[in-house]
Amino acid sequence: MTAGSPDLRRDPLSGREVVVVAGRQSRPNLPGTGCPFCVGGLEAPEPYEVRAFANRWPPLGAGKAEVVLYTPDHDASFASLGLPGARCVVDLWAERTEALGAAADVAYVLVFENRGPEVGATIAHPHGQIYAFPTVPATPMAELTAPGPCHLCEHRPGDRGVADVGGWRAWVPEAAEWPYGLLLAPGDHLADLPALADDDRDSLAALLVDVLGRLDRLFDAPMPYMLWIHQRPTDGGSWPTSHVHVHVAPLFRGPGVQRFVAAGELGSGTYFNPVDPAAAARALREA
Repeated sequence: MTAGSPDLRRDPLSGREVVVVAGRQSRPNLPGTGCPFCVGGLEAPEPYEVRAFANRWPPLGAGKAEVVLYTPDHDASFASLGLPGARCVVDLWAERTEALGAAADVAYVLVFENRGPEVGATIAHPHGQIYAFPTVPATPMAELTAPGPCHLCEHRPGDRGVADVGGWRAWVPEAAEWPYGLLLAPGDHLADLPALADDDRDSLAALLVDVLGRLDRLFDAPMPYMLWIHQRPTDGGSWPTSHVHVHVAPLFRGPGVQRFVAAGELGSGTYFNPVDPAAAARALREA
């Protein structure tokens, strides 16, 4: 193994997997000059509508991590893309899921976004990332192997519903770990992003624009958030339990007040949410 290459380890106490990537410690924290994601920048030398390219500091090995640019507009947000722009992003997510997942050594493709410096996003230009894992990570695996019928098919949000677009709906989970946290899922049991037909892709795009816009309006300021998509593994299994869905974890619990995950939660594995999910959903519906 070369110095700085990914080293997958398993903690003997917890069983959790950790990837040690010493080479990423030397990656730059901020661009030296200009924005590398704007047209003409380091990572976008030519005009583009949406763009995916290899991460220069991949945590899982060469070709196993990509950056996705949502728009050439540096001052945009996902919520400001509108349906046409957001649909282009959804299509690119699906395309890259299929391409990365086709590799024999990729078992899971995770699409995600970190928005805002509060979650470590060092470049303000609207973008997300994609990681291609050699095994199915613990968190999606726990969802895939949960006992009983599909929760996302059976669940009725009631007063925790926030928005519906076409065949997709968004709601605050009953046991939300994050204030104003959201789940987005299609009503139909669809396995992954590539499985979405045109109507479903339009609905997902429109619903993301809707709810991410609500988060910005909630406290009249850009909401820092983490977003990730869980979908069917690409290890060749059928995975009939897979129901594609989006998690959104906003960081603010009040205007300018960040919700921190601290020792009591990390040490116990139990989260303490200061905002009632039904109240959070009501505030988002009103935003």
